[in-house]
Amino acid sequence: MSFIFTPHEPVSIEVRGTSDRFPVHRIYCVGRNYAAHAREMGKDPEREPPFFFTKPADAIVPNNATVPYPPRTNNLHHEIELVVAIGKAGRNIAVADALDYVYGYAVGNDLTRRDLQLEARDKGRPWDTGKAFDKSAPITAIVPVAQCGHISKGRIWLKVNGETRQDADVSELIWNVPEVIAELSTLFTLAPGDLIFTGTPAGVGALKVGDRVEGGIDGLDVLVTTIGPSEA
Repeated sequence: MSFIFTPHEPVSIEVRGTSDRFPVHRIYCVGRNYAAHAREMGKDPEREPPFFFTKPADAIVPNNATVPYPPRTNNLHHEIELVVAIGKAGRNIAVADALDYVYGYAVGNDLTRRDLQLEARDKGRPWDTGKAFDKSAPITAIVPVAQCGHISKGRIWLKVNGETRQDADVSELIWNVPEVIAELSTLFTLAPGDLIFTGTPAGVGALKVGDRVEGGIDGLDVLVTTIGPSEA
């Protein structure tokens, strides 16, 4: 087989404890999955069915990287999240079976061009420009379930330049990990390599050039990102 240009390198993520890497298929994200964050965004945190949006696989940024301040925004926000890495294919998965599909967990930051997201929301348009931009998904190494177990509770936090901005517990998820997997699998056939960003707690806020962003979840690695100057 020949191609009209050289295919892009596959996107992959480090896996703790091995030289093997996790190849990324799709990135799914859950919107407003912590009640306090829903309130700070001006929404009712009533337990309605979860809703999803996506990021492209090549939005992934490895740990300890510098992310350039993205174009067309004056309001870049951090959103620390538990990320679920899917290890086998499935559809219409039962809640009781959902954890069998999890390969491991990581810490991610759903970087958001908040001004573009809110403009799109208010006009009833998709969130792509606010959420799915280049380098919008910093992530730590994935920790296999065999090393960390299944994560249903534990502190989730984020600091900017040493100041705590977000501080909550994973147990506060409105829709927990098995429920999210089950619901998502009724909409898409999940595949090995899929990632699910499960939502962010309250305390989201703006970032500026030069900021050092640190975030973590008990049992997983600490995610460190620096916000660099915009690219020319």
